[in-house]
Amino acid sequence: MPSLTWDVFCRVVDNHGDLGVCWRLSRELAARGHQVRLWVDDARALPWMAPGALRGAVPGVRVLPWTQPLDPAVLAALPRADVWVEAFGCEPPPEFVAHGSQAVIAPPPVWINLEYLSAEPWVERMHRLPSPVPRGPAAGWTKWFFYPGFTPGTGGLPREHDLPTRQAAFDRAAWLAAQGIDWRGERLVSLFCYEPPALPALLAQLRAAPRPTRLLVTAGRAAQAVRAALQNQNGHQPALVLREQLSISYLPHLPQTAYDELLWACDLNFVRGEDSLVRALWAGRPFVWQPYPQHDGAHHAKLDAFLDWLAAPPGLGAFHRAWSGIGAAPLPMPDEPAWADCAQGARRRLLAQNDLLTQLAGFVREKR
Repeated sequence: MPSLTWDVFCRVVDNHGDLGVCWRLSRELAARGHQVRLWVDDARALPWMAPGALRGAVPGVRVLPWTQPLDPAVLAALPRADVWVEAFGCEPPPEFVAHGSQAVIAPPPVWINLEYLSAEPWVERMHRLPSPVPRGPAAGWTKWFFYPGFTPGTGGLPREHDLPTRQAAFDRAAWLAAQGIDWRGERLVSLFCYEPPALPALLAQLRAAPRPTRLLVTAGRAAQAVRAALQNQNGHQPALVLREQLSISYLPHLPQTAYDELLWACDLNFVRGEDSLVRALWAGRPFVWQPYPQHDGAHHAKLDAFLDWLAAPPGLGAFHRAWSGIGAAPLPMPDEPAWADCAQGARRRLLAQNDLLTQLAGFVREKR
């Protein structure tokens, strides 16, 4: 496919997940020879998520501020892109659409509404459907729904072209030493979560386990949730806390590549939201996923659909539901060998499908 220019719009709503997905997409587009302008309304996480991104350290990716309104001088200096991507239905600002509609070149850009990830059955029905623009300066143009997903009838999952090579070359002990983690052969568990109701039960379970465990806690909400669960009264904990069979290490914010490596290093991964779920699937390690909690309980159906696709063994399904506070059942004991078989099977199925960017680029080529 010839090199194209892509405008990718990202509005940061959740804790880093929206930006994480958009940055991975932009970086991989550039790695495959395209030019990307990533418009972000809140780029404060990018310096640690993707060091150097704001300074243009990734060739082919330019990060632009999504201000309200957009700077007219910035718009005037930009030729119209070949592809517009509004991530998760965020809708490009009207002045951007108006500026793009004034261009005399044809055809209009391929306008993609890149949606959220779900395993629910309606995703296959909605994938690739048109959405005509009824009014405004772009009236008569068409947006296209593009749904990531887990089945061949969806748009697939983000996967970098060099991921298998990086993963095959990974040295667990060397990576842990480079992070300053004094690993002595204990089980390693990563924790990236919101505030799961079963977190105190998990900590108690790990403390009483026959095998020592080191819990590697990511920065932000996960670290705050663990500290709250441990009921530290003075608001201070050292970087390493010992609790019987459980050691807890609090990690700094990790760049995306280092987060991938954290998942590869661990024997069990707790992940949340969208981006880290995909990374856990590529890691092929046993994992537990916490979907973004919604007040109307919509995440229950989302979790059930994913567990169905995953063909999760009963214990893994029960653990997921307890972890997300669905039902009153207690947190069961992990069956890591069975969970590992399940994770490996899911990874094999996904590797047999085309990745998200390959499918998206093919769709754009078709519509152009």
